[in-house]
Amino acid sequence: MPHARTRNPSPIPEVTWDTGLKEMNETWKGAIACLGVAVFFVMTIGIIYWQVVDQPNKNWILKGGFSGLIWERRANSLLIQTLSEDKTFVEIDVGNVGTPDMEVPFVRNLCWLNKTEFCYTWDSVAEVKISLEIADESETECYSMTWTPVHCHVELKDCFSMANVSWYGGASVHTPSWPINDMDVSMQSFRVSDLRDNPSGFGSVLERYFLGSSGVAVLVAPHIPLYVGVQSRQQFCLQTAPGMERMPLQYTVCVGQNIKTVHQEAVQQLSVPFRELPNMNVLRLPFWKLPANVDSGVKVERELRTFSNRLKRHHLGEGVIGLDEHSTSLLSNMDHDYLNGRRRTLKRQTRDLPFVKLLNISVTLSPYLSVDTQQFQTSVQDGTQDYWLSLPSGPQARLVPLLTLWRGKYCVKLNITNPEAINWFLERVGSLHSRLGMEYVILEGGEGNPFKEQALRPPPALTGDEYVGLLADLAERIGDNAIVSAGTRSSHKPLFIRMSALQSDWSYAGLKGIIPSLLHYSLLGYNFFIPDAVGGSLSSDLVTDDELFIRWLSIMAFLPVLSFQTPPWASEDDKVLNFTRVYIAKHQEFVVPLIEKYAEEWQVSGNPVYRPLWWVSPEDPATFTIDDEFLIGDQVLVAPVTEKGVLQRDIYLPNSDFQWQDTNNAKVFDGGTLLQSYPAGLGDVPIFVRKTS
Repeated sequence: MPHARTRNPSPIPEVTWDTGLKEMNETWKGAIACLGVAVFFVMTIGIIYWQVVDQPNKNWILKGGFSGLIWERRANSLLIQTLSEDKTFVEIDVGNVGTPDMEVPFVRNLCWLNKTEFCYTWDSVAEVKISLEIADESETECYSMTWTPVHCHVELKDCFSMANVSWYGGASVHTPSWPINDMDVSMQSFRVSDLRDNPSGFGSVLERYFLGSSGVAVLVAPHIPLYVGVQSRQQFCLQTAPGMERMPLQYTVCVGQNIKTVHQEAVQQLSVPFRELPNMNVLRLPFWKLPANVDSGVKVERELRTFSNRLKRHHLGEGVIGLDEHSTSLLSNMDHDYLNGRRRTLKRQTRDLPFVKLLNISVTLSPYLSVDTQQFQTSVQDGTQDYWLSLPSGPQARLVPLLTLWRGKYCVKLNITNPEAINWFLERVGSLHSRLGMEYVILEGGEGNPFKEQALRPPPALTGDEYVGLLADLAERIGDNAIVSAGTRSSHKPLFIRMSALQSDWSYAGLKGIIPSLLHYSLLGYNFFIPDAVGGSLSSDLVTDDELFIRWLSIMAFLPVLSFQTPPWASEDDKVLNFTRVYIAKHQEFVVPLIEKYAEEWQVSGNPVYRPLWWVSPEDPATFTIDDEFLIGDQVLVAPVTEKGVLQRDIYLPNSDFQWQDTNNAKVFDGGTLLQSYPAGLGDVPIFVRKTS
């Protein structure tokens, strides 16, 4: 009988060998699992450490001959530095690649082995392509940037740091600043506007060009919708507007040895190679605005006769007497009636008309036409309403002209894309010339876009500032006696441009803004301009502050054209009239020959006629922020007084290799010198001429 097995009384169950082996396997499996978790945890920590700590923050993504482009991962920015990293040309915050909460990826070049291109894609946001361009025999290197949104409704925005860089360029503004670092401009459409109607907008001269003191230039593609904003002393930003189209943000960043070098290279890209000089006769005579507030052409003629006689009586020589658009219209209508024999005053007009033709006058025209005029009513009746900016309406898509406000009246605006409308306008100018024999035609009103004002989509030919450019083309067809009031991409044309009106005070919106505006216009290529009237013309009131008038006059004498709204005989003090005579002569004898000399240099090289002090000392930081001195060429330095009640000022003479001689007392000073509390009496302007061996 088989032996009976005794039952185990212990509470611990008896297990077979197989069962024990199973328990041991599960224990080891648990340990191995724990070990795996630990290893995974360590690897995760290692990866995080590699991404956050060990992975380099800076990655060179492109390298040129002397500069390179760096991706700074944590700051989400691009830097252009020298290869030795001892100088930063520019830092660009590429905020368009996501929010601060988004994980910043390790940047990988998707252009494969191409050493002159870099490509990258941020998922669901944007793609970027950067090309390095190095031209033969060029002292600059350029990086062409193209950001493309992955889908619609993505705002692309790049911001350029102002840290250790003084920036210039962009657009004229109501309160100009040189450099633009102290400006504060809200993000807005980058297009020309009338500062009278929109003082917080961008003014009459505008280019998609920014220049930095570190030796960097930024040129934005001309035909993409662009928004620009400036945060004082922090950065300026370029941005596209979200929309139904995937609109790219395209610009080129060029770097060079210094600010002058890179500007000279950028100018070749900014304008066409062939530059035409305007009618230089504009420089020779002062412009006098006729202070006429009358309601008939006969009265305009009477005012012209009286004003002309006063110029002679006060020994102010010849001048150009300017008519505003209202006076031009009155005089034109009167002359028109004379030619058709409609008025009873025919004998008086026959007597006075030769006198009007003998005067040097300028007339003012605009592309606007009041809806109250017979000309507009006729155009609607005879079916030529397509002469005006219009939109199709109704079942038959009949053109309906857009109404807009101009000088307080409801008007229509010339359809400048219609050749027949252009011919009509040119015939109007020709008819005026045959009647009045005017010397100059001031063409204003290019600013403003009726489509934008009414939130309408403009036709492709009139998007952005195309109207301003087309109006410059029209002015060029009028002839070399045309003057425009706005400019963009037209600095190469043979035209004078009229500067924006200034306030009659000592602020940067008034007298202090003259030199910053002068330097801004010249930097963008607009060397031939008619400054605002002595004392400012934003208000129609006459200037009563004699000191302001004289200090303003002493600056204007060194600009291309002297212009007046307040006649000097309006002052009770004879010194105002005396100083006016002195500075008119100074302008004609000393300044005009200088402008003509450097105008020829501009035509060949693109170098500005009026220059900031850094032009002759491009690596001297002291010159980067001086906004109350300027150079005419490399030869003459002008340092006027811009503070009320001051009879002395500090003057910085640039370039330690130069010597400068005061034209008033023949004293000679070394360049690189600060002259403190230098005397400058009322009516005096410190002028220094560079001495040559």
